[in-house]
Amino acid sequence: MINEQIRDKEIRLIGEHGEQLGIMSAKDAMKLAREAELDLVKVAPMAKPPVCKIIDYGKYRYEMARKEKEAKKKQKTIEIKEVRLSPNIDANDLNTKIGAARKFLSKGNKVKVTLRFRGREMAHMQSSKHILDDFAKELEDIASVDKAAKVEGRSLTMILTEKR
Repeated sequence: MINEQIRDKEIRLIGEHGEQLGIMSAKDAMKLAREAELDLVKVAPMAKPPVCKIIDYGKYRYEMARKEKEAKKKQKTIEIKEVRLSPNIDANDLNTKIGAARKFLSKGNKVKVTLRFRGREMAHMQSSKHILDDFAKELEDIASVDKAAKVEGRSLTMILTEKR
């Protein structure tokens, strides 16, 4: 809230240089803000009494937007990359997939390993679980199992994350 939008009877006022001016009525605070040719801005509306500050509102909005932008820059987004396998995968193909997963993990991404079953392969779903176990064992030096192997429809899935 800014200037005339502040309807509270009493507010705690902070001056333009950050000094405490004490508790006073909103009208008196508005007069002080006008004398300084600045705005009266409510910075802590939930406090008892609410805290208002005499500042240049345009500059305040700019500073807040810049702080938000800086906070967004520091956030790290984690993607989930998927590696798909089939139950009758050969050892060399499995090693290739493990290499791809290792690359994803080294870049800081999570890896979802999916073992897909088609047709009659569905009957042997539990006997193929060892493929996912071997996959996790090969990567245990840099990755840990985030979510254990679980049946989801026609596939077994497991999620790996990088060890820290």
